[in-house]
Amino acid sequence: MLTLKAAGLLDVDAGEIIRPGVLHVDGGQIAGVGGAAEGELIDLGDQILLPGLMDMEVNLLMGGRGEKPGLSQVTDDPPTRVLRAIGNARRTLRAGFTTVRNLGLFVKTGGYLLDVALGKAIDAGWIDGPRIVPAGHAITPTGGHLDPTMFAAFAPHVLELTVQEGIANGVDEIRRAVRYQIKHGAALIKVCCSGGVMSLTGPPGAQHYSDEELRTIVDEAHRRGLRVAAHAHGAEAVKHAVEAGIDCIEHGFLIDDEAIAMMVEHGTFLVTTRRLAEGMDVSHAPPPLQAKAAEMFPKARGSLLAAYEAGVKIAVGTDAPAIPHGRNADELVTLADWGLPPLAVLRAATLTAAELINATDRGRLAEGLLADVIAVPGDPLSDIGVTQKVGFVMKGGQVVVNTSVKN
Repeated sequence: MLTLKAAGLLDVDAGEIIRPGVLHVDGGQIAGVGGAAEGELIDLGDQILLPGLMDMEVNLLMGGRGEKPGLSQVTDDPPTRVLRAIGNARRTLRAGFTTVRNLGLFVKTGGYLLDVALGKAIDAGWIDGPRIVPAGHAITPTGGHLDPTMFAAFAPHVLELTVQEGIANGVDEIRRAVRYQIKHGAALIKVCCSGGVMSLTGPPGAQHYSDEELRTIVDEAHRRGLRVAAHAHGAEAVKHAVEAGIDCIEHGFLIDDEAIAMMVEHGTFLVTTRRLAEGMDVSHAPPPLQAKAAEMFPKARGSLLAAYEAGVKIAVGTDAPAIPHGRNADELVTLADWGLPPLAVLRAATLTAAELINATDRGRLAEGLLADVIAVPGDPLSDIGVTQKVGFVMKGGQVVVNTSVKN
């Protein structure tokens, strides 16, 4: 038995700080809350205990030291990408994010689902990192936003991808692509429903797949018990995605009142990724991409607030490395700065995120749940910025970070 003692702990259901904060940990689970210390004691002083945070959109196989966007897509082999991802995973965990969804590979891998392999290595204890809910390869049409040949305007045949790697056109290819991801370990399906900022052709809000193709993706995933996440910015693309039964909209910067109402009616989640609208450096991007950013980013604030006020289920996601890996809490600060109450932001990074991935074993500090626990130097309900200063991280009962211990 191990006891964590701190100045307080956040009850995310009640929306209050319980003082003092006492958690009992046995094995990898929380054995109890409150009461006297039992067994080994870790005294965290004035810090506040929180459930491990969750980021519902990361790309651990992208970003990090040594990557060269565009060039790396044709020079980095799968082992190089995985080795780089090890550092990204470690930084993410040490920042207090104990669970992530890795939303779609869109690189040449020979069909291997690298995020599945990375998650297995983490679960086996070979490397440090968050729990990964992997999507495998994002499903996208030829020339779609997540077709990697659209990021650098490669000539024909320079970077040819297969159905196994998510490039799928028409109902039959889409079924094959989805089934391939599921066969090799994907825990959800990511689909490209609209254009985006960082693709060179087409407006960012344009719908990519037909309604029939979208329904096919949902049918294949839902029959196997998997949810579907859709990259979608434009209001019309979002409406068609929701109508097709897609479970979660990533980004949604350009959603309007009608799209929001549909999301509320269908219980569709929205994953935020708003920090990139402030922090993503597009100054060196080609002029068409800069123009897209100038159109979309200013609209991100208004659409988020409208969705929150209407009651859309909102989960935190960063789209890292659109913001750097390990700076995931910057998203929480941005959401609060833009008008969401700190408690709503914290719930979006815990309770709602857990609901999105159908996980009942995490997201709060309660008996019987996973001992995924972090500590921050102050009350996050009054200053969400303390989540950027995580001083203690425990994942599954194992201490990963404890800055209160002086070596």
